[in-house]
Amino acid sequence: MIVNEAKVEVMPIPKKKSQTWSRVWYFRHAYLFMLPAVIWYLVFSYYPMYGVLIAFKDFKYNLGIMGSPWEGLRFFKQFLNDSNFYSVLKNTLSISGLKLLFGFPAPLVLALMLNAVMRSKIKRIFQTISYLPHFVSWVVVVTLMQKILSPNVGLVNDIREKMGLDSIFFMGMPSLFYPLVITSDIWKGIGWGSIIYLAALTNIDPHLYEAAEMDGAGRWSKLFKITLPTLVPTIGILLIFSLSGILNAGFDQIWLMQTPATLSVSEILDTYVLKTGIQQGQFAYSTAIGLFKSAISLILIITVNKIAKKVSDVSLW
Repeated sequence: MIVNEAKVEVMPIPKKKSQTWSRVWYFRHAYLFMLPAVIWYLVFSYYPMYGVLIAFKDFKYNLGIMGSPWEGLRFFKQFLNDSNFYSVLKNTLSISGLKLLFGFPAPLVLALMLNAVMRSKIKRIFQTISYLPHFVSWVVVVTLMQKILSPNVGLVNDIREKMGLDSIFFMGMPSLFYPLVITSDIWKGIGWGSIIYLAALTNIDPHLYEAAEMDGAGRWSKLFKITLPTLVPTIGILLIFSLSGILNAGFDQIWLMQTPATLSVSEILDTYVLKTGIQQGQFAYSTAIGLFKSAISLILIITVNKIAKKVSDVSLW
């Protein structure tokens, strides 16, 4: 029997430095595929960095960014000496810290619970239900909270009135602001956050569980001896991202839930920047605050990554 073998000619990849443009042409399809993403980052991520100069200038509309006089670190010093500096920073760290404390382990717990469900149909139903809130905007979520917790027509206060209790303005009580923020944030993001953990759980070798069962290991023993140690790299990477973004308390959620009565506990860096920059027209001052926040975040991610690398060999780079 004769077999006809088709010969496929492969273009050799040029290796000399003088043939750079030949290499570019050779990989033209890959570059074209990457081009939309490169343009997006250039337009929306790198080009706006030009505006950071405003933080070091006394910005004037008629002079523009380059024509405005330099002020050096004046606006940074002004923010550090601002009477609202400590309260704004405290609120930001408090909200972010509580979200990290209660919100970070929530997706992991949900993923472990879903992974323990044996029936695939029930598992898919619960997964879908937990994912849906992620696709609902904060505008809708906060509107629903206001309707449910309203002191006049809210469902919760209607039940309280039926029980002979007085109505409560939940959204206007500073003592309830943090619980409402944390609860709504967990409800909205727990399902979406569990996807990464579920993907990591599928990579665990099932033979490890079989060997553990043969040795007499129970469910909790397998959880703490096999499942959680295997998830340590994933948990470490996500924890680094969470700690580096601890100054991001969630602008959309806080801005929509903020009321004059809760301003003392709800004013964070992002909302303060918006108010000073857009509402008060202090563009240079607000840009300095935003740059201050970005610089601290950069320092945090480098520091946390270095510490994690030394402690657990888990790092981003």
